[in-house]
Amino acid sequence: MTITTASAQYPITEHKSLDHWRLHTEQWVAKAARQDAQILLFPEYGSMELVSLFSDEIRADIRWQVRELDTLKADFCETFSHLARKYQVTIIAPSFPVLEGDKIYNRAFVFSAKGLIGYQDKFFMTRFENEEWGIDSAPKQLTVFEGDWGSFGIQICYDVEFPIGSQNLCAAGASLVLSPSCTETIRGATRVHVGARARALENQCYVAVSQTIGNAAWSPAVDINYGFGAFYTTPDKNLPEEGIISTSKAQEEGWLIETLDFEKIKQVRTDGQVFNYKDLQQLNTSFETDEIKILKVKI
Repeated sequence: MTITTASAQYPITEHKSLDHWRLHTEQWVAKAARQDAQILLFPEYGSMELVSLFSDEIRADIRWQVRELDTLKADFCETFSHLARKYQVTIIAPSFPVLEGDKIYNRAFVFSAKGLIGYQDKFFMTRFENEEWGIDSAPKQLTVFEGDWGSFGIQICYDVEFPIGSQNLCAAGASLVLSPSCTETIRGATRVHVGARARALENQCYVAVSQTIGNAAWSPAVDINYGFGAFYTTPDKNLPEEGIISTSKAQEEGWLIETLDFEKIKQVRTDGQVFNYKDLQQLNTSFETDEIKILKVKI
């Protein structure tokens, strides 16, 4: 009932060729696999480093490069599919802007030893994605990925700042929520981490955060990145008193790796000091039909 999970603090890197990117990516996967990681979480928009393969004209135009990336989607997926099989791990690849018809979705592909097994699209767009990149809010479909040890779901960056996705994933069986993220500032990174901690508390689950780091002056889309990796849970029996399992040093590249025990999640959900998970389900049922009155009192 345990799984060793790795969260990447990942620098956006300029690449000379597709083969150079493949080698770089394999080095990251191999390093985590050598430390016995079974699930590897890469950050949101880590795929934007592939824009470094394009001309200066495309690099300078955010909307053009987002659409042009679709020409590399097959290579991107084949690379991660190969690495997941080779190293016998499950990889949540850096999220990728996929073109479907006239829509562009921010998608996290998931690969296991079987190859591509599914994906999760982002629901909530930040202003920058919506106004500058032209990324669309995806159809409202959540995916629960089931393993022998338990189940996980994905909430990409801004999505983890809202309860609805994590709540539905956990109600459907997830005990782990993975949150790949890309933010420019301490404020942006903090919003994601605060959201992740709230989701861990509400659902009495584990939440892992992976973020991009460092600067990429050649990219107008992901030129500035601030972040750090983290593992959070609910502060309850046999779990960290502050709900913080571990965090990385900000802006320092590498993997943060933890072995998560899902028996502990089962225990707190059935006999915790509080019943956040059960009471959250009640909020969705009885509270929805109850009339909540609001009183206003002048002072």
